[in-house]
Amino acid sequence: MRLLVIEDEPKLADYLHKGLSENGHVVDVARDGIQGRLLACEGEYDLVLLDLMLPGVDGFGVLKAMRERGGQTPVLMLTARDKVEDRVRGLQEGADDYLVKPFAFSELLARVGALLRRGGGNGAANATQLRLADLDIDLASRKAHRAGTRLDLTAKEFTLLTLLLRRRGQVLSRTTLAEQVWDMNFDSDTNVVEVAVRRLRAKLDDPFPNKLLHTVRGMGYVLEDRSAP
Repeated sequence: MRLLVIEDEPKLADYLHKGLSENGHVVDVARDGIQGRLLACEGEYDLVLLDLMLPGVDGFGVLKAMRERGGQTPVLMLTARDKVEDRVRGLQEGADDYLVKPFAFSELLARVGALLRRGGGNGAANATQLRLADLDIDLASRKAHRAGTRLDLTAKEFTLLTLLLRRRGQVLSRTTLAEQVWDMNFDSDTNVVEVAVRRLRAKLDDPFPNKLLHTVRGMGYVLEDRSAP
């Protein structure tokens, strides 16, 4: 799923980006209400995690803008405010759920999963399994199989494969992969992406005749079934 985190506290924003990405999601982060409102209204997301107290425009303003434009993307509000009236106002203005800080990441994941299963997002929000040709990924158990054979993947390899599979057919640059999987700005002197892709390909493609992970020279990598007519 593609998620948008709107959170101005740097440590929490980075923590959410890292944790959600490691659980197989594609995550964008906005660090103020103005940028968050723009992304939430113009982008296509399966879920928005929205802080209430934001600089520029507060969470209520972002939520109001989303709903006035007819957007139906589920919204999970995150806030340090625990007043009943704040929660009621958020729900009345279109939030789908409310989580008070500080919270356990396991509870956040559970609520994210519940909202995605409702199917209110832009994608197959209730999908916990992804498939391409004879490749199957189970997001709940974090297991991947090819032609019925379990792929022994590291956590980063699983995240990388999930990102590629969610965006199948799209060429993803090394910069995009570095940002989404390793949460790092791409350094041209760093070959972490190439090494990871090579190791993933050895497990995903080398034992099988039909190759799924392809290099597009000068552009990046794409996961697609080129054997299909």
